[in-house]
Amino acid sequence: MPPRLERLWRTVEADDAQAGALAAERGLPRPLARLLVARGLADPEAADRHLNPRLSELSDPFLLPDLAAAVTRIWKALADHEPIVVFGDYDVDGVTSTALLVQVLRRLGGQAEPFLPFRMEEGYGLSLEALARCLDELKPKLIITVDCGTGSAASVREAARRGVDVVVTDHHTPGAELAPAVALVNPKLGTAAGLQVLAGVGVTFKLCHGLLKRGREEGRPGVDQVDLRQHLDLVALGTIADIVPLTGENRILARHGLHQLNQTASPGLRLLIEVAGIKGAIDAYEVGFRIAPRLNAAGRLGDAQMALSLLLGGSESQLREQAEYLDATNRERQAMEAQIVDQAMAELDASYRPDTTFGLVAAQPGWHPGVVGIVASRLVQRYNRPAVVIGLGEEGGRGSCRSIEGFDLVAALGECSAHLRKFGGHAMAAGLEIDLDQVDAFTQRFREVAAAHLQGVDLRPVQRVDAWMDLAEADDRLLSGLEQLKPFGVGNTTPVWGSAGVRMVGRPRQVGKGHLKFMLASGGAQREAMGWSMADREIPEGPLDICYQMKRDHFMGQDKLVLVLQDFRPATTG
Repeated sequence: MPPRLERLWRTVEADDAQAGALAAERGLPRPLARLLVARGLADPEAADRHLNPRLSELSDPFLLPDLAAAVTRIWKALADHEPIVVFGDYDVDGVTSTALLVQVLRRLGGQAEPFLPFRMEEGYGLSLEALARCLDELKPKLIITVDCGTGSAASVREAARRGVDVVVTDHHTPGAELAPAVALVNPKLGTAAGLQVLAGVGVTFKLCHGLLKRGREEGRPGVDQVDLRQHLDLVALGTIADIVPLTGENRILARHGLHQLNQTASPGLRLLIEVAGIKGAIDAYEVGFRIAPRLNAAGRLGDAQMALSLLLGGSESQLREQAEYLDATNRERQAMEAQIVDQAMAELDASYRPDTTFGLVAAQPGWHPGVVGIVASRLVQRYNRPAVVIGLGEEGGRGSCRSIEGFDLVAALGECSAHLRKFGGHAMAAGLEIDLDQVDAFTQRFREVAAAHLQGVDLRPVQRVDAWMDLAEADDRLLSGLEQLKPFGVGNTTPVWGSAGVRMVGRPRQVGKGHLKFMLASGGAQREAMGWSMADREIPEGPLDICYQMKRDHFMGQDKLVLVLQDFRPATTG
């Protein structure tokens, strides 16, 4: 087992004068003002927009490329009663996008049917295999893709040959060849930088907004029957689950979508929340770690149709059965993941050396390709090295890759391409397919490429500290201010605070399975702190520097502020 990786503490830079001015003008706690300045929100109006995002600040949907052409073709299909297929993807972003557009089109009188590819047999997106099944089973005149399709040129040409138009809506990075669709709505093909980080469901929401806007202008029937605000729960689910930056329009959609999710009218979502054991308010954490994994589980291990059916509605008995199925499938996924993580770590620990190991590859027969991406993420967390995990079958291997900051996976895989059937993705996450007889050569080459790029680099994981403050400043007023910063995620991370020279009151007490409870003091302030999975940490004598997140703990009728320790070290003046 590798030793615990020492973290390199790094304080986020911010202009203290600007922070002081913002705190004074808006009456904010000083640490909160510093945080806003560090995140580029020194202007009071920009800070206000961030703290109080409004739906009215969403941009015109027709800023998206080709959206006008898409809306025109879809309204023609609605007017002519053409059969429409909404062609989605099997992850949460794809499933929520599919459910959103199907529901809106049906409310507008459309003959809309959903279609999801089989992950294992048909692969990702609008593949030729999935298209053939879609056309044979549903016989559409118009296919609208959501969360996929930008590069599906061959499939779009085949659909056209069979007399079917395709409208593509997607958010993935375009490749060399674009699908020759009737309309190709992808924000990454446009010039509005703020829209280029939309999730697939965000693009779908914009399409629906454009349909309604055009419909009102032209007096189309059914438009007044659709209130998009009621569907924002789906938009929040897909946006948060797809780990896009929660800034700008994504932040607006996620904030208001979470509000809708907490009062959702969807019986399927209510039952899923129930089986997930969520009792209190739903925030980004509950979406990312409780709801989304259950919706994702079916698609990871087989057919995502059950997740989609839950979102589209049905009888209570059907929905309860579906929610319980997704919950059970998620438990199966967790067990499978835990087993593969243990096997992969055992394989890697045998040869891992902190000073000479720079890239990780683990490959074994029987590892499910729907789980290897999660396993790769676990390995990156453990070793802080780029990791590739490959499930081997009779016809070859399928793998997922996860990286660390400063190591571009796609570029690295390009240097290994002689040993791969195909690969793709982006700098931090990628996928690959490989022949069995190339696994050893690829492993050796990937390790060489990683060593060439990372040798001499400080590979200690970085512990971000957003601001240093006195322990007394970690109070209820600051915690209340932090509520306005939610939801937290990429681009708007949960703040981590630092306090220097604190001392322990008594000794920490072990609770649960390997956790520590502390009482910490500085000056006249005392705060309770929790150190999750820190029971095996050696605690130095004397004063400590600590970094922590803040939360409000509701337990046994008590409501109190608790510091959640991220790391600690001997107090230093450096």
